Amino acid sequence: MTIHGAASGTEAPLAGGTELVPVRSRTTHVSPSVEGIEATAYEIPADQPESDGTLEWDSTTIVVVEAFNGRERGIGYTYGDRAVATLIESKLAEIVRGADAMRPPAVWAAMRRELRNAGQPGLGSMAISALDIALWDLKARLLGISLADALPRIHDSVPIYGSGGFTSYDERELRGQLRGWVESGIRSVKMKVGREPELDPARVAAARDEIGPNADLMVDANGAYSLPQALGLAERFAEERVSWLEEPLSSDDLEGLAELRGRMPAGMALAAGEYIWSALDAQRLLEAGAVDVLQADVTRCGGITELLHIGGLCGANQVPFSAHCAPAASAHACCALETVEHIEYFHDHARIESMLFEGAPDPKDGELRPDESSAGLGLEPRRSVLEEYRLE
Repeated sequence: MTIHGAASGTEAPLAGGTELVPVRSRTTHVSPSVEGIEATAYEIPADQPESDGTLEWDSTTIVVVEAFNGRERGIGYTYGDRAVATLIESKLAEIVRGADAMRPPAVWAAMRRELRNAGQPGLGSMAISALDIALWDLKARLLGISLADALPRIHDSVPIYGSGGFTSYDERELRGQLRGWVESGIRSVKMKVGREPELDPARVAAARDEIGPNADLMVDANGAYSLPQALGLAERFAEERVSWLEEPLSSDDLEGLAELRGRMPAGMALAAGEYIWSALDAQRLLEAGAVDVLQADVTRCGGITELLHIGGLCGANQVPFSAHCAPAASAHACCALETVEHIEYFHDHARIESMLFEGAPDPKDGELRPDESSAGLGLEPRRSVLEEYRLE
């Protein structure tokens, strides 16, 4: 008879007898800690001026965060104003320094508490997102496995759709970009609409003519339409077999989205959610019946930790999930989401991530598959390129 559980290095006598048995020694595991944080903003010029239904831009700002200990560095990022980097240094860096590098969700919760008064939505959520991604990347690197495998992985790969088709493009540019994606094996493409609603039916017809009858055609208004406009244009878009109408109204207009969804043409999904800051925002969209497909952006919604919560809501409600942008991070995070439909392979972000990081994933057969041979996200900063675009 053997008894386990006595103090290390002792032998325990049996009750009523003289037999002695060895007892296993106990050791205390000490987790690695986060020793430091660096947050830096970079501004990347667009390859040409761009616009959608409600905004124009000629550059994109990315805030890159590195969380490190003695032997590894985890990378995270968000697309937002340089003020995100300032907020990280002023409010969150001390929360993260010294934290257990193997427990990103615990650090995530502490960061949310810290921003209670400063403001957790908006810039606060972007700051948490970048740090949370960096912490998950650091954990996976310390474990020596890909980030997708450090999560509760479900999928080996995730489909993508090509996204761009800016309203600033003329018809030749629009046709060329969409055709290029389809020819590369991407089965779905999305274009911007809404800047000049009266021209949208003709632009959408040109897009359908270019990509042919078999590719999925999606349109994104970025909240530019009124409800009457959206109802009328949805019928016109249905003539070109548009399968997806994204944010025809503001994502804040839950009542309007729900009404529109109930009156949409058959076969056309209503999508929204790219601007949500938390799982609570996602829950509101779902409870309102405002979407057929829920979107969220891992670099805005609170990072990987919160994206997993949002994915749980989609699973519980059996609503498809689609990731907004940031393909390098989304490729790993979305492998853990049960109802994921696809990732937005956004022209600007795909270009920027390939410019700034070695190891940014390349689509194959219309899908992104995390590199299982690389630890973490598999991204390594191109330091000389980053320095060229650094904001002081």
